[in-house]
Amino acid sequence: MLFLAESFIEAGHRVEFVLCNPKGGLSTQLPPGATIRILQKRSLWLTRLYLLRNNPSSFCRMALPILLNAKPPKVLYFLSSLITYLKEVSPDILLSAKTHTNLVALWARQLSHCSIPVIISEHSTHSDMIGNKKKWRWRFILPLLAIEYPKAKYIISVSKGVNEDLIRHTNIPGHNTRAIYNPIYTSSILARSAAPIDHPWFTHPQVPIILGVGRLVPQKDFPTLLHAFTQVRKELPAHLVLLGEGKKRSEIETLIKGFGLSEDVWMPGFVDNPYAFMAKASVLALSSIFEGLPTVILEALACGCPVVSTDCPSGPSEILENGKYGHLVPVGNPSALAEAILATLKNPPDKTLLQKRALEFDIHNIAQQYLDLLVG
Repeated sequence: MLFLAESFIEAGHRVEFVLCNPKGGLSTQLPPGATIRILQKRSLWLTRLYLLRNNPSSFCRMALPILLNAKPPKVLYFLSSLITYLKEVSPDILLSAKTHTNLVALWARQLSHCSIPVIISEHSTHSDMIGNKKKWRWRFILPLLAIEYPKAKYIISVSKGVNEDLIRHTNIPGHNTRAIYNPIYTSSILARSAAPIDHPWFTHPQVPIILGVGRLVPQKDFPTLLHAFTQVRKELPAHLVLLGEGKKRSEIETLIKGFGLSEDVWMPGFVDNPYAFMAKASVLALSSIFEGLPTVILEALACGCPVVSTDCPSGPSEILENGKYGHLVPVGNPSALAEAILATLKNPPDKTLLQKRALEFDIHNIAQQYLDLLVG
């Protein structure tokens, strides 16, 4: 969204970020010219009353599991504030991202009685999200989306796979859906990738470095990558670096100790500049169970870093063009992942070819696709 906003402003459009929480990690990276409106958290009972009094019974049956949940989505608390914003400001277009925020955006437009076009975007395949979510309200989300999402002017999916999954599981008409890939800022990535890394594995490289990047959560399936790494180590010396933080850290650390890999795996946590690691790694390995569009693959390609990925739904096969730009392996198969890593280390692809592929996802190309849709 930050990249898109900067491009929209460069094209002469005004951009305002409407936020529930202004204190996120990216809050200092707002592009010049963008403004911020902070929504106010209000009573959830008022939100529930708004929705249940102004919608038919069919909607209520679908929405109740979300609205009456003991731990509802946090964005719901800001619905009435967003309604007030739409009435007062009346923006030309409201662009939202991710499922619960999309629903709140659509409900706010409806309850404000404004004719503001709402464009929503989806970032993950719902079938896989629901299958891996423990929160029971997700079991009811698809019928609700089938009712609400057609009210958007356009539905943007971050990959063809996400778009197809959404249509297949909600029966939403495909005429107002579009697949537009997430952008990367290639020039910025290249500039930042030159930064040094103060660690002996990088300052005095002796053996190949395998890189994993992502939140330490079940979706990313780092245990499969660790199992694959143990097999790689049987063939040749190597180091593994895992960038990211999450609730599975202690479990992953226990697994590392159990495999006897403590001297060969480094977990520095969240880093501000992963591109410096990508530019110096021998291969980036993505072991995810599911994705929407894994931006980490795009960023690695922009750095000229070879990529090996699971062929998970969705995104990797689209980015890598079914194996043309990097090996694809079955989900949850450590042996196949290890073989692909070894093959890439022994015969790495041409760096220039990888970077040329990444340029197709550059912000300037993607922003124009958005503008063609938003303003014609």
